[in-house]
Amino acid sequence: MTYVMAIDQGTTSSRTILFDGDLKIAAVAQREFPQHYPSSGWVEHDPEDLWSTVVETAKEAMEKVGASASDIAAIGITNQRETTVVWDKTTGKALHNAIVWQDRRTAEYCAGMKDAHEETVTRITGLLFDPYFSSTKLKWILDQVPGSREKAAAGEVLFGTVDSYLIWRLTGGAVHVTDATNAARTMLYDIHQGEWSAEICDLLNVPMAMLPEVKDCAAEFGVTEVFGGQIPVLGVAGDQQAATVGNACFQPGMLKSTYGTGCFALLNTGDTAVRSTNRLLTTVGYQLDGKPTYALEGSIFIAGAVVQWLRDGLKIISDAGETQGMAEASDPEQPVVIVPAFTGLGAPYWNPDCRGAVFGLSRNSGPEEFARAALESVGYQTRDLLVAMQADGAGGDAVLRVDGGMTASDWTMQFLADILGAPVDRPQVLETTALGAGWLAGMKAGVYPDASGFAESWALDRRFEPIMQADRRDSKYAHWKKAVAATLAV
Repeated sequence: MTYVMAIDQGTTSSRTILFDGDLKIAAVAQREFPQHYPSSGWVEHDPEDLWSTVVETAKEAMEKVGASASDIAAIGITNQRETTVVWDKTTGKALHNAIVWQDRRTAEYCAGMKDAHEETVTRITGLLFDPYFSSTKLKWILDQVPGSREKAAAGEVLFGTVDSYLIWRLTGGAVHVTDATNAARTMLYDIHQGEWSAEICDLLNVPMAMLPEVKDCAAEFGVTEVFGGQIPVLGVAGDQQAATVGNACFQPGMLKSTYGTGCFALLNTGDTAVRSTNRLLTTVGYQLDGKPTYALEGSIFIAGAVVQWLRDGLKIISDAGETQGMAEASDPEQPVVIVPAFTGLGAPYWNPDCRGAVFGLSRNSGPEEFARAALESVGYQTRDLLVAMQADGAGGDAVLRVDGGMTASDWTMQFLADILGAPVDRPQVLETTALGAGWLAGMKAGVYPDASGFAESWALDRRFEPIMQADRRDSKYAHWKKAVAATLAV
């Protein structure tokens, strides 16, 4: 039996999925790891936790099907984007905890640079001058760790997003690489020229010697012997781009939205890097054979994380699956709204300083209403993104393809269709992010078909059609917009 290993290194857990020769899931293993919050708005991971959970899950998945290294044709990696790791090239030891994409510690610096430099940053990278992206996290580490910038200039200290760090560890320090989708999220990469931007690196005082080589999403990223024999790493994509691939959104105009810790909607814009006038991001959707395909992206920082808050913060649920029944049992006449701005608001607001708020509470508001409001907040934020895409002349009335853990909730998906006023398609394979990484690696290895063949295999589980009356939809969305305005005003 031949398998392709997909490593999905996420924000709260690492997973490994083995796909068989027909792209069917053969084994899954998953490990959660600790989150570190050293200060308000700061989020960190111990890089060793990322590495150890990846190795543990990979070995467990192989054990479940009795696979050895010779049975694995290739490895594909997908990862939480923007999360920043800096490590010593000689020892492999990280200079600091990984600074996670959600982290807002550089918000003040970004605010001070925005007026003078955001136009340049957006023109070159397609991004906004925001602490979300890797570059200012990297600058912060170099500023905080004595001597690190000088060592980086000499090539003794390396930078990478999580994919780059994992590949470096998997190959025993032999390879320092990344792919175009992850590079495009650093705020250091020229998405038009396909190379690191000397202008922005100079602006942020980032030595270019510490940056990885950038490759296609399907390429030779090195060979690992960690799992008992040689296995090539042949596919890499940031998690949202991997989900775009996994949803077979290969044609311009196709739209997907992933509901994990955060929510990320990507619209394929083909050969054209659309410049948003509504504070969306222009990014590389995927790159094959040296040719980038661009996407317009809206990023929501808190989606599934709001359900985790109900569980771990408020402790009103013990499992995420409880929220659907609670939402169904809630009082629909109670207009409770949760704005989950725990680490600020992403697109299209881009306010790193505001914090979460709850509106519309009455004496009768209880756990059921909180559960409903938490799930509804994801739909409202998605509508914010689609409204912005349509204002940019993109998106139209496209069907939304969805994936991620929250899509298992029929109630949530029906509300999403209702509040958007558009069909929502849920695929049979919900592990779309891992599927995209697996297909990239397997296609490069010659195990799987090309893009057109893969697109033909995409299978629908269920289409959710909107049933909410238009006036009700618009009234609820207007209530959300008032809540957001009040949150931003604080």
